[in-house]
Amino acid sequence: MDFHLTVVGLLVGFLVGLTGVGGAALLTPILLLLGIQPAIAVGTDLVYNSITKIFGTWQHWRQKTVHFPIVLYLAIGSIPSGIIAVNLMNWVHQHVQGADLILKKILGFVLILIPLVILAKSWLSRKSPSWNKWQSMSTREKRTPLIIIGAFLGFLVGLTSIGSGSLFAIALMYFFQLSGKEVVGTDIAHAFLLTTAAGLAHMSFGTVHLATVFWLLLGSVPGVLLGSRLSCKVPTVFLRYAISVLIIISGIKIIQI
Repeated sequence: MDFHLTVVGLLVGFLVGLTGVGGAALLTPILLLLGIQPAIAVGTDLVYNSITKIFGTWQHWRQKTVHFPIVLYLAIGSIPSGIIAVNLMNWVHQHVQGADLILKKILGFVLILIPLVILAKSWLSRKSPSWNKWQSMSTREKRTPLIIIGAFLGFLVGLTSIGSGSLFAIALMYFFQLSGKEVVGTDIAHAFLLTTAAGLAHMSFGTVHLATVFWLLLGSVPGVLLGSRLSCKVPTVFLRYAISVLIIISGIKIIQI
């Protein structure tokens, strides 16, 4: 019985609930440090994220804070490219020597990128709203760039499991004039579809540890609830910056392995 994974899940869930920092950026490097093979760490993280996002999607759907046309256009691009990324990863593992090392390097670079995106997202959310040419267009008129962005970012998520929230949130904030709740709701609903598709693709190749997913969820559910309760009572901005720095350091360490 892997209670240490439950403790990891509790810590990650607590920090996600408290600060809003993406769970994959926290969990994936921890799984690698625990000695889990990179491809399995990515696949396991995707399935874990898919399950955790079910509840958030349901809640935001009830609150009517999900823009389904936006979700659809992003998913048209992201789901096929995410599945292609998983298939590419599997091919590389079968045919390329040192595949684990290559994936670790990619994960390290993405882990350095994501905290910078998180900080940019925090800055944009505090900035006074201003319109750009995209925000004055209808969702249908923006379908082509949304599909292209979905394809590019979906490939990255399928390959690394990281960025299904923060990267797409930045795109939503740039292309649309949405409230904070609408950005979160639309982002989570799309992330649920993307991580589910990529997670199932990983399961088809056997690169998911379902037992690990179970023990992580056992800790993360109460962790998220506790962190979310405390987020309204304690200042979290400095903690968010500190976590971002730690993620960058872990990315650098993984690159150097």
